[in-house]
Amino acid sequence: MVSIQNQVAVVTGAGRGIGRAIAIELGKLGSRVALAARSRTELEDTARTIGSRASVIPTDVRKKGDLQRLFEQVSTALGPIDILVNAAGLGIFGPVADFKDEDFENLIETNLRGIFFACRFVLPSMIERKTGHIINIASIAGKVGSANRAVYCASKFGVVGFTESLAEEVRQHSIRASVVCPGSTDTRFSDSGNTRSRERMLRPEDVAHAVRMIVTQEPNSFISEIIMRPTQKP
Repeated sequence: MVSIQNQVAVVTGAGRGIGRAIAIELGKLGSRVALAARSRTELEDTARTIGSRASVIPTDVRKKGDLQRLFEQVSTALGPIDILVNAAGLGIFGPVADFKDEDFENLIETNLRGIFFACRFVLPSMIERKTGHIINIASIAGKVGSANRAVYCASKFGVVGFTESLAEEVRQHSIRASVVCPGSTDTRFSDSGNTRSRERMLRPEDVAHAVRMIVTQEPNSFISEIIMRPTQKP
């Protein structure tokens, strides 16, 4: 297993759920982890779990200026970024005919546009150094459409297509871009109140384990896509 000790990682959506679990896992592996999300309180809670290797930087991924400030601050304080995990995500569901304009914009800006800008800000340094991991968290909804989730699915299909194309652009620079597509995962994002259903879901830690596999693989290969499902249907 390749060591990522002292590598600099940025994780968006690190205040809770999948992003939090990934940030904690990277901290356990010895990375210096910059935690980004809108809620400082949630980020500070994640940072307490990780310890002194964690830095808290409140960030709204919908805002290009916030993302630029995030990467400038991390680069200045910690050094060049080795790992970027885009885990920030939002779920708004409903039929297309009734979908509100502001909900459409909020969802696309969070789930897709934010990833684009985060990648664009981090790539120049990675290309110059010819190294780096970019991991985008999508969803099974980025592979299969479903009723009343058209806009959400569109955003996640976009993440999958964006990451696949990005991987082809940057592999010549020894940069590995990967996408993880989890199925039903037990987070606050989940809309099921059924206890039995939740018990059958993936855990955020399951997704973090997948990210661990990606960042610790040997340099002559890369895992381009991981699709994860619960063993039993929720």
